[in-house]
Amino acid sequence: QVQLVESGGGLVQAGGSLSLSCAASGRTFSSYHMAWFRQAPGKEREFVATITRSGDTTYYADSVKGRFTISRDNPKNTVYLQMNSLKLEDTAVYYCAAQRYYSPTNYAAYAYWGQGTQVTVSS
Repeated sequence: QVQLVESGGGLVQAGGSLSLSCAASGRTFSSYHMAWFRQAPGKEREFVATITRSGDTTYYADSVKGRFTISRDNPKNTVYLQMNSLKLEDTAVYYCAAQRYYSPTNYAAYAYWGQGTQVTVSS
């Protein structure tokens, strides 16, 4: 069992930056591939970024590539999402998720989810 708690969301102007964190409980954090998804009002949940167990491989949605960076600190049981050059369309609730078997963009393959943190980008 893994419990995930996101933090760091808030209100930011377009062009600004925000950093999200996701703290995981348990001693098996390094066994899980981690990801960030987001869901805007009236839209489906969409994949944002993923990082493998060891942190050696990352993968991004085209919409955030070059602007967002996912990273993890296994001793601290934490995964991060650094978001730069934020756009209005980045406004959403951001969720972190954990999976044992690598299927990065398939949200149904993630067994554990956080409660989400709101990110709002204003003009």
